[in-house]
Amino acid sequence: MKKVVIINGCGGVGKDTLIGFVSKVWSTSMASSITPVKLVAERAGWEGEKDNKARKFLSDLKKIMTEYNDAPFDYCRTMLKGFSETDEEVLFIQIREPEEIDRFKKFVEEINGIDICTLLIEDSRRNDTYGNQSDDNVRNYNYDFVYDNCVPLKDTEKKFIEFFKNNIMIK
Repeated sequence: MKKVVIINGCGGVGKDTLIGFVSKVWSTSMASSITPVKLVAERAGWEGEKDNKARKFLSDLKKIMTEYNDAPFDYCRTMLKGFSETDEEVLFIQIREPEEIDRFKKFVEEINGIDICTLLIEDSRRNDTYGNQSDDNVRNYNYDFVYDNCVPLKDTEKKFIEFFKNNIMIK
């Protein structure tokens, strides 16, 4: 069965690293609802920086684009369609906002042959705030799974693969 994992977590907790570990074991792809927003932001002068000012800009721009033409959701829907036509086993979708997580999860649940879950990556050693709704509200959702990425990097791959296999790939 194909698996869609809506993955979330504050900046710097290791989401991309963990996805990379999973891709060593299962055939995966990854998409983010912020991708079309970043394309527009680049045209407006954003140069890829990840400081709090840039994070707020991207968060605010995503909200505007969602209200205007729903491009972030449509992008995720397009990526899901492409995933459903491949042999890949896992699609990671990065979505920050709780209402958008719920909306995409409900959309996927209506598709036969694709299982979906939500996963929050945390690092209990950190308690950062970013000054924008998208990043600062990541914990305001009832996730199916929460993974505390607080072990040394040398132990992370083995621990996360075991967690992923025993919790997310179990069905």
